[in-house]
Amino acid sequence: MRNLFTRPLLLVTAFTLLSAACGGSDDDQAASSIVESTETTTTTAAETTTEAVITDFPISLDTLNGTVTIVDRPQRILSLSATATEILFAVGAGAQVIAVDSFSNYPAEAPITDLSAFEPNFEAISTYEPDLVITSFDPENALTEAFSLLDVPVLIQGGALSLEDTYRQIAEIGLATGNVDEAAAVVGQIRQRVDAALARTTGTDSLRIYHELDDTYFSVSSASFLGDIYNQLGFENIADPADPDGFGYPQLTPESIVEADPQLIIITDQVGYTAQDVAARPGWDAISAVSNGAIEQVDADIASRWGPRIAEYVEQMADIATAVKTG
Repeated sequence: MRNLFTRPLLLVTAFTLLSAACGGSDDDQAASSIVESTETTTTTAAETTTEAVITDFPISLDTLNGTVTIVDRPQRILSLSATATEILFAVGAGAQVIAVDSFSNYPAEAPITDLSAFEPNFEAISTYEPDLVITSFDPENALTEAFSLLDVPVLIQGGALSLEDTYRQIAEIGLATGNVDEAAAVVGQIRQRVDAALARTTGTDSLRIYHELDDTYFSVSSASFLGDIYNQLGFENIADPADPDGFGYPQLTPESIVEADPQLIIITDQVGYTAQDVAARPGWDAISAVSNGAIEQVDADIASRWGPRIAEYVEQMADIATAVKTG
């Protein structure tokens, strides 16, 4: 499984050129209503669903590739996005999914194939006869234009830039698949878990964090999805000074990292090296995170996707922050 955060080219593709779509049609407003209905609720997930907006087909959504109209509730959905796959199954649309791309390894019951999400092949995809294709990007609208000849809608959901983007995309997939109540429940559950985790770090001393994407010292600033989460957790991101233009994924230098003295270093389980390897780098023994054993290796899939499991990541980061601060 390739991590979307592995190299700068993928970072640009997934998180900079493609931001989450939102528009002004009635159905887009319905998606916003689903999200807004969960913002202040403290009820259970089941009670939260009663506030969802019920929308019949056909529906029209304003997306990255223009207005997408879905005439009937889709029964043969093909996902070319690992995040969308997780969302589809979370909102109860799993039975409607006929195929997913080669990176969609969660949940276990997802019908994984050898379809490429990064180099989508129209002929290979069309053999599954989908009635809805969901992807995170569509270079030059190639898929959109090709499938339009077959009257098959293509829904593009770009990389989220904030937790609110996550909530909106879940609501949008709920609308697109006819699983509105379930999507509202999922959003409510995630929001409650995230808010509870954030509350545990609110008002505490800030923690200097360095999130390392690879061994060339690319990182995430507060302008990225993960950086936004770290900012909400009250962390001080040492990558921010290196990202004055808000690109989101600046490249640091070993010297600047040592000088910034992060108290917490995050790497993933797909970088090809360990926390011990990081600690052994020349001069890094002077870094607080190294001397205090605060180098954490996290699940790359959870960290690189902006779907339902992001609540788990926020909770994990809150737990780690508490542990580091208490020694």
